[in-house]
Amino acid sequence: MEKILIVFTGGTFSMGIDENTGGAVPRYSGSELMNMIPRAKEAAEIVVHDFGKYPGPHMTPELMLALSKSINQELEKENYSGVIVTHGTDTLEETAYLLDLTIKTSIPVVVIGSMKNSSDADWDGPRNLMDAVSICLNKNCRDLGVLVCLNGEINAASEVTKIFTDEVDTFSSLDFGALGFVQNGRVILNRLPRKLEHIETSAINTNVDMLTVYAGMDEKFFRLSADSGAEGLVVEALGVGNVPPAAFEGIRYVVEKKIPVILVSRCPAGETLDIYSYPGAGKWLHRIGVIFSDYLNGQKARIKLMLALGKTTDYDELKKLFEN
Repeated sequence: MEKILIVFTGGTFSMGIDENTGGAVPRYSGSELMNMIPRAKEAAEIVVHDFGKYPGPHMTPELMLALSKSINQELEKENYSGVIVTHGTDTLEETAYLLDLTIKTSIPVVVIGSMKNSSDADWDGPRNLMDAVSICLNKNCRDLGVLVCLNGEINAASEVTKIFTDEVDTFSSLDFGALGFVQNGRVILNRLPRKLEHIETSAINTNVDMLTVYAGMDEKFFRLSADSGAEGLVVEALGVGNVPPAAFEGIRYVVEKKIPVILVSRCPAGETLDIYSYPGAGKWLHRIGVIFSDYLNGQKARIKLMLALGKTTDYDELKKLFEN
């Protein structure tokens, strides 16, 4: 039988209802969860690794990088057909993207979660895990980078985002659509990921802020970020990459402090472009040294910048990483 590594990090996948509070809390270990999903052991030799029982909001960039290093170490020791990571959905896309940038392997690495906990009659965890097993055993799923699979959809970690607060089809690739899907154990792929990247670093700089631009925004929060010692800033701009004039002055202040600024859009889909030239528009932001990121949302751009700063602080290198 082929061997699959399943790394359990917690999330709703591991949760049950707490009798005292009536709310879902982390409860089960990886081995306990596998006993609840015996079909997986019939399909492959399962190796369980308990990384933790973290709710999604408790995952930090430092923990994400530690998870990546742990997986890389396991891959150096054993030959696996694939890796499955269970994770809380609230920060799943950030962890999946960090893993995508830091794990270099040809085998499938699939990040899954569940929107229902094990106490629910319609717990979606077992289906998501079995779909991930099917992906790991499918040779066509090699060399696709890190994948995310929930509700039968296969998405690229670099493209997917959470769009619903509580629906089982919460993950979607808004710009390019799913890579494929799993149906009754059959994996069907429609396309390849748009871009596969790797950042060779063993460190991460988490001192990166993120600000969302709003109508009438002024300089205040930009100055606060720079003056409080931030070493990087991600700005979720309006539309295709524009900000109010007063916010522009705040961004200029950050840039003049030699702090790298990455621009994305607060829109859920689309890229940033410097096509407008009125005060505060993209052309002026680009001219003062703001780095544009194409199809990344704010949370992913922040993950990428933190990893990039763990490798280099050179402006030209950072610009190449984001704008190439």
